[in-house]
This record gives sequence, C-alpha cells and structure tokens, in this order.
Amino acid sequence: MTEERSGTRRYLAVFLPLLAAERLLRARGASPETPFALTEKVRGSIRLAAVDSRACAAGIAPGLTLADARARLPELAAFEHDAAADAALLDWLADACDRYSPMVATHPPQGIVIDITGCAHKFREEAGLVADLQRRLIRQGISAITALAHTPDAAVALATFGGDNIHDLPVTALRLDADIHLALCRAGLKTIGHLAARPREPLAARFGAAMPVLLSRLLGDEEVRITPRRHSPDVQVEKHFTEPVLHIDAALGTIDWLLCKAEAVLFKRGCGGRRFEAALFRSDGHVARLTVETVQPTRDPKVIARLFRERIDTLSDPLDPGFGYDLIRLAIPLTEPMIPHQLPLEESTATDAQLAALINRLTTRLGHNRIRRFAAGDSHIPEQAAFELQLAVQSPPVSWPVLETGEPPLRPLHMFDPPQRIEVMAAVPDGSPLWFKWRRLYHDVIRAEGPERIAAEWWKRRSGKGLTRDYYRVEDKRGRRFWLFRHGLYGVEKSMPDWYLHGLFA
Repeated sequence: MTEERSGTRRYLAVFLPLLAAERLLRARGASPETPFALTEKVRGSIRLAAVDSRACAAGIAPGLTLADARARLPELAAFEHDAAADAALLDWLADACDRYSPMVATHPPQGIVIDITGCAHKFREEAGLVADLQRRLIRQGISAITALAHTPDAAVALATFGGDNIHDLPVTALRLDADIHLALCRAGLKTIGHLAARPREPLAARFGAAMPVLLSRLLGDEEVRITPRRHSPDVQVEKHFTEPVLHIDAALGTIDWLLCKAEAVLFKRGCGGRRFEAALFRSDGHVARLTVETVQPTRDPKVIARLFRERIDTLSDPLDPGFGYDLIRLAIPLTEPMIPHQLPLEESTATDAQLAALINRLTTRLGHNRIRRFAAGDSHIPEQAAFELQLAVQSPPVSWPVLETGEPPLRPLHMFDPPQRIEVMAAVPDGSPLWFKWRRLYHDVIRAEGPERIAAEWWKRRSGKGLTRDYYRVEDKRGRRFWLFRHGLYGVEKSMPDWYLHGLFA
C-alpha cells in the first residue's frame, strides 16, 4: 500500500467524558438517587477523580477535595474509583470499534482514536459511520463526543475541547504543563490560532522545544500516525448482516464461506495462512475472537474449518450469540509462500501432511504453548546446547551430533537446572569420583568415564569469572548412571573445587 500524506487521511476521535461514572452505573444496574462522584486518595487527601452528569451540572468538577465538593453539594454520594476497571471498559469499547477499521488505538484515560481512511464507504459516508458509532454507544449507556480531522492529535483535541476549527481551541489543547498554559495566556496567546500565526523559533526558545512539535502535530504540518492495538492482517474478509445471526450453526457456516473467499485470495498470491482469526461482532458490542494456528501454511477451507470447530469445543465459555451477530470477520495475519511438493509414487504410512494435521489438532485443543519441541543451540555449554520451542516456531537449522551405532549417549536425557550440589571423594588434582553423596544417599562408583573438559565462554574467562568444568559419566553399584562435573581446576582456578550432579542417564 502506498504511503499517503497526512492531509489525505481521516481520523475519528471519540471522547468519553463520563466513562468512569457510566461504568459504575453499568456495574450497579441502576443510578443512585443522588448525584455521585468517584474518589481517589491523592497525597493524603481524598479528591474527586470523576463525577456523574448531575454533579457536573451542579458545578462539581474532578480535582476538588471531597470535603469542598460536599460543602457545595451536601447530598453528593461518593464511591471509590477503580482506574483498572475504567481501562478495561475502554479496551472493550475499542475492541467493538474494530468493526469500523482495523486501525484503532486507545487514548487513555477517556479516548479512542480510529483511522477511518478508506473505511467510510461501508456506511456511504463519514457521517453515517459516526452516526452508527454514536447509536451503538448510546445503546450501551455511554456518552460520547466525536470529532473528525486529518491528524489524530487534532481529532482528539476537537473531541475533548469541542468546536469545529482547530484554530479556535484554547492553548490547553497542547497538553503542556499548567505553568506554560498560564504563561501563554498572560502573553495574550490564548488560542491555537494565536500560536499558529507566530514564528516557531521564538516559541521554542521561550516555552520549550516541545511547544512547536505539538503545535505542528495539531495543525497537520507533521506526519503523525496512530499505533493500532492490532496490526492490519495480510488478508481480511468479512460479511455484514442486515438481520443479526442468532444461531451458532449459521455463524459457523458464514466462517466456512469466508474461508472459501480467503482461499481464492491466498491462491492468487501463491501463499497460505499460518494463523487464522475469526471475530464475531455481536449487536450489543461484545466481540468473540477465535484463533487457530497451523504448523505449515495452508489454504484448505475444510482443514481450517475443522480446526475452528475443535477450537470452539475447547472453549471454557461457550459462544453466546445473545441478540445476534451483525458482523463476522476472518483475518489472516500470518501468511507464508506455499511451495509445491512432488507427491511420492508409493503412499507412505505417515506422510508429512498427516503429521501436520495431527499437530494442528493437538495445538488447537491443548493450546499453541503446550506442544513443544527441542531445538539445538549453537553453544558448547551443556545447559545451552538445547532449548524448547513452540512446535510452530521456525528456528534456524542446527544439526544434532550423531553417535556411532552402539555408542552410549554423551549427554543425559534428564538434566537438572540448576545443577545440584553433591559431596564427592576423588583423587586430586583431577581424579575421577570414588563415591558421592546426593540427597542424603551414598553412591559407590564402580565405573567412570572422563574427564570431558568444557571451558567457560571466552568473555567470562577474560574477566576471570568463568570456571572450567570436568565432566564424568559414572555408574554406581546398582547400575544407575550419573553425569557429574568438577567446577574449577584444582589449585589453578579454585583451591577446593565444588562438585555438581548435572544429569541422569536413562
């Protein structure tokens, strides 16, 4: 997609002036009989963090102490403010705004910014999009002030302070320190228009370097973009409904239809998807999201549809259509090229496709973090020579060491992290263990192989902090095999080296 100038982009800002109070009303299910405020403790005093519409109409504003507010309005009720709950509601509303554009960002504590560039045609015009958003917020009992502009900062300022012209806004729209706002007003610069007519260099010299930057962002002189909560997917298809879908089977049928549409797009691009996300937008604002991942890129609708159904079966909270889904969207945020493979002449008992299908089903049912694999690490330190990865994560190929046929393994399957301290009797300076004590039990060593000397990383050796390890594979009288090491060279790196048990052989 080609870059567009900031003047050609359109941003919709949503300011929620009574978010905290209306959240409390939603939680309580009914409004208190008297005006109320939400309070928080600030430097030992209880101050108002938010007020409802009735308290606001009576002249009560956030920032007052509770005592001053009740002196003006004795019947004022007070509740404790929950900032985390406000943030959760703001995120929930931002999720619901994904129906208008994939480029949605929150502007805490009371704002949402949406990049609606190229999205208004779904509602015929921008006014239709704004009207639909306002109607849905009213249905949720949320008051909102909206504004459109060519930059996100200008849209937020217009929605927060009101008005249609950015030049008419007060200088407080710059969101600088209160001292700077006071100094600007005393200098006769009370509006953004007054500042726009002044040279930027004297403003920066007198009021700080941030002043011209913020002013340029408000006026659209500087290219500014929002940071969306979700990145735009590689492929996205959706279906709107004039009448909400009330049955899960119908919603799943729509997902199947969207998968067929996405298959055609992926086929033209010569690629397949690795991650598929279905979003079901309910008419009351709730959004149900389902995600499935595959080990290999695929575009087969039947395979992906089966994974979505298995994902639904594993949900702890089943899908509830409620008043119905009026929008269902399928996004593919991760795609990879699909390379054609030559089919074998003889059908094998377990093909790569069958193995990938099994892994996909296990990952969908158990979670993508549960199915893991070992990967070789490019390190000579034993505990760093292998590590766990998610099975779907691609890693650079590193070859594992290959043993001769019949040779015992050089490394145990079970390794302790960290290695366990043990008591050892061994000849000095570098003799093999004769016996050792581990977990209060003595083990007499009858066979020992070693030492296998492993030096520390070069940067640790140069700093004098790394110690050499001498590893021994030992076997006790009961046939149990252990992997021990002496930490430090006797008399050179350490006067009395410590011994550790690092692993157990099967």
